[in-house]
Amino acid sequence: MKKVILLSFVVLSCVTGMQSHGAEYVFDKPGQHVFITFKASHLGYSYILGHFENFNGAFEYDSGKPEDSTVHVTIDVESLDTDHAERDKHLRGSGYFDVETYPSITFASSNYAGSADGGVLTGNLNLRGVSKTIAIDVKKIGEGDDPWGGYRSGFEGSVILDAGDYGLPAWIGDVEVYLVVEGVRQ
Repeated sequence: MKKVILLSFVVLSCVTGMQSHGAEYVFDKPGQHVFITFKASHLGYSYILGHFENFNGAFEYDSGKPEDSTVHVTIDVESLDTDHAERDKHLRGSGYFDVETYPSITFASSNYAGSADGGVLTGNLNLRGVSKTIAIDVKKIGEGDDPWGGYRSGFEGSVILDAGDYGLPAWIGDVEVYLVVEGVRQ
């Protein structure tokens, strides 16, 4: 009898745990199906386009309960790439990203409002030691089985950041950030 009660408790705990969380997905970085890109003004005459090469992240998502979704991302700032080695070295320096002091940018979500197809993901962005709440407009690209027996979900998002809010030179102004995230369900 004790074994039946214990087994029932374990099963009930597992079912309850599954109901309170969505499936966990890991960014498909090895397959190059995730991107973090940015666009910033260059002296008001043109734009600098760039991306971060190294980052990792995960998210929990259930299309039936999108409001319970969570996202965590860590970006290696040293991996900044604007296709110009000297500019990248300059941007990694103390006058801009200051990689020696602030090697990572992190984002942790706190809320999602919207439907399974899209909405607004709110969370804490920590960049150059400054933490601010930001709101990312998110749109679902798709989800389903992949050819290798796995299951994937993909999203795109965008946010405009004010460089001066994070200790970057204020004259940079707005920085448009665009993200594409494809996750593999674990």
